[in-house]
Amino acid sequence: MRRIRWTRRGLLCAGVYIRVLRLRATRAGWGRSGLLGVGCFSCSSVGRASGSTGLNLSWKLCVTIMRLVILDNYDLASEWAAKYICNRIIQFRPGQDRYFTLGLPTGLPRNHPESYHSYMWNNFFKHIDIDPNNAHILDGNATDLQAECDAFEKKIKEAGGIDLFVGGIGPDGHIAFNEPGSSLVSRTRLKTLAMDTILANAKYFDGDLSKVPTMALTVGVGTVMDAREVMILITGAHKAFALYKAIEEGVNHMWTVSAFQQHPRTIFVCDEDATLELRVKTVKYFKGLMHVHNKLVDPLYSMKEGN
Repeated sequence: MRRIRWTRRGLLCAGVYIRVLRLRATRAGWGRSGLLGVGCFSCSSVGRASGSTGLNLSWKLCVTIMRLVILDNYDLASEWAAKYICNRIIQFRPGQDRYFTLGLPTGLPRNHPESYHSYMWNNFFKHIDIDPNNAHILDGNATDLQAECDAFEKKIKEAGGIDLFVGGIGPDGHIAFNEPGSSLVSRTRLKTLAMDTILANAKYFDGDLSKVPTMALTVGVGTVMDAREVMILITGAHKAFALYKAIEEGVNHMWTVSAFQQHPRTIFVCDEDATLELRVKTVKYFKGLMHVHNKLVDPLYSMKEGN
């Protein structure tokens, strides 16, 4: 039997998350000051953006846990991730804390239809009851881009850090805009985009490469590694090799997603197509844990229960 340790707030078993008991956030509430979203927050990653936030929780992790949750298809993977994030938000009871969204290509004004500011507001923020003052998006048109990045890091620290970072990856395994070759201890900064990333985003600019930003502001790998929990969504056969690099091979700065093998608490959520490059026994092993993983989303909590 694996060694089991009690913490002040729950029971953890090496390699397997049993349960964290009596989670208690220092803030409470939801309403206009709450939620958060899409991306690293403590919330979900939608489309091409992510966000982050920090809540001061009264518990600590004592073991390293890496989960791989495999669902049959894209829709089921998205639904599982959404339920997990919903439960986490309700458990944390977010209130007056600040919220962040990462990744805004430079050179695009806020009202540009393909800016991350427009994307986040049109696809998420305007559909929920959130105070605009709690949505912090990097300004790619700031006069001093380095100062903008430094201020973003400071805001994350002042908010108490990131509790749950949710994001996706590219086919080359990049997380946020930390392209292959990025430092695994990097912080929020200006980053030159790889040609593969530029080509992938050309569809949002009518296929015209000349309109696609070539640089972007992004949180660093080190910034994400500081989060208390990381969720990475990986779907589609075109990202299968990246998942293989993230799960079955060693940490490599040419595949920045692989850094999360060393994170204290990582959860990869994927569909069947994304597992095509994994060993059969790897897939069978993690599928065999689905009865454990499903307990994280079933039952689905409600706000009444959370309160």
